[in-house]
Amino acid sequence: MRLLHTMLRVANLQRSIDFYTQVLGMKLLRTSENPEYKYTLAFVGYGSNPDHAELELTYNWGVENYELGTAYGHIALAVPDAAAACAKIKAAGGNVTREAGPVQGGSTVIAFVTDPDGYKIELIERPQAI
Repeated sequence: MRLLHTMLRVANLQRSIDFYTQVLGMKLLRTSENPEYKYTLAFVGYGSNPDHAELELTYNWGVENYELGTAYGHIALAVPDAAAACAKIKAAGGNVTREAGPVQGGSTVIAFVTDPDGYKIELIERPQAI
């Protein structure tokens, strides 16, 4: 088995595509529209399936916000330098909600950013992984 994608419902598809591509550096991999059922999909990521997991951004036409609920946690991304990633994200207009620093009770350096719909994204410093 292999993780293929995670789906997030978004209120403004272009705003979300811009965030994930321009702020987090992902690529827009493909889009599809379904007029009959009134939704549009955009897949973004650092590479395509099956070699890389993707994010499926789902826009249900006419829905302007969602309740995120209490079950959702976050998406995690490996970065070579969490502080530098935060600076780059801020410069691109992104929202850093936790600056780079050690995780509570450990030494791994992490940071958090929030996308335009309020989804949390954890940045985990892994210099050797990138």
